[in-house]
Amino acid sequence: MTTPGHRDLLPGGLDADPGRSYTMASRYYTDPSVLALEQDRIFARSWFFVGHESRLAEPGSYMAVDFADEGIMLVRGRDGVLRGFYNVCQHRAHRLVEGEGNLKLTMTCPYHAWAYDLEGKLRTARGCENVDSFDKAAFGLKPVRVETMLGLIFVNLDPDAPPLKEQYAGLEEEILKFMPRADQLGFACRKEYDLNANWKVVIDNFQECYHCEPAHPAFVDLVEMPTYRNRVHDYWSCQTSDKPHARDSSAYTFEPGDVDFGYAGFFVWPNLTIWLMPGEPNLMTLQMLPDGPERCHERLDWHSLGGETTRQAADAIAYIDDILQPEDIALCESVFKGLKSRGYDRGRFIVDRDRSHISEHAVHHFHTLVMEALEGETPGCHREAAE
Repeated sequence: MTTPGHRDLLPGGLDADPGRSYTMASRYYTDPSVLALEQDRIFARSWFFVGHESRLAEPGSYMAVDFADEGIMLVRGRDGVLRGFYNVCQHRAHRLVEGEGNLKLTMTCPYHAWAYDLEGKLRTARGCENVDSFDKAAFGLKPVRVETMLGLIFVNLDPDAPPLKEQYAGLEEEILKFMPRADQLGFACRKEYDLNANWKVVIDNFQECYHCEPAHPAFVDLVEMPTYRNRVHDYWSCQTSDKPHARDSSAYTFEPGDVDFGYAGFFVWPNLTIWLMPGEPNLMTLQMLPDGPERCHERLDWHSLGGETTRQAADAIAYIDDILQPEDIALCESVFKGLKSRGYDRGRFIVDRDRSHISEHAVHHFHTLVMEALEGETPGCHREAAE
């Protein structure tokens, strides 16, 4: 299948006009060599969500995180500052910490007991006093950039990347418009899922509601679909419904919250989605983590006031966990099987002039970001104007 004959082509054969464009070729989902490129050109150069500040609230609290073939650690200092470091001892490269917990005074390597303070400075190295010209100051932990937005923690391995709030300009304000107390929430619970699908298939699925009416009847009962719209920005997009279809729906029952809206979902490049469900203050993150080229691990974190799981929150989580996620997982796994078929290479986006609730222009936006990153261009150069 050939790409459309349009003069303004982007990397990977995408057309700059989503209404004329074919999708990304199937090999970008199935070829193992593509994942190696993604680790270097996407994940190692992007802001990567790692958790909520409420999980690292106390001095000495730490968390180990792995992504882009790297291990990093986050540590809350005695001065209250949250810092990130590569999770590797500067002696013989042993990992310093695993999981999460609280450190009393130092980060001590379990291999040879080199110890670092919570600011990453080497404090003790057994026997170093007998080594000529040994300078402790030269063996501090290597830092990683850490920034936060509305309590959400992001890290970036690229020292030259734009600041978080500059790269995602307007995102924080848009979230607060729908959930004014988003910055007052705390981590409540986590659900995890394993899928037989490439991570990009799952992002594609999130980026459109063309499939909602045939595949998600309870969601359609919850949300007023004619008001559903998807708007794209340089490194994020949002899909929102102005009002709920029913407060006592087949999804779950809720009372009006801070703002009475239907649904707000946000894609944050490269692999984070943020969901605001109608009702009491809440914020859900669903992150798609590649587990090889053919598998994906999803982490769903629910955040609420005080980190409490109320009955309404429990009902909303149960709907997502028991109904919506199984529906989407089945769709994504079927799509990935199809992407490996000899009978498919590229599809065509359904994009109407009005950018209605079934329009797939946000999937095109995601494909453009992926292809620009993999083909060496600076992502963000070619964007449809935000609507």
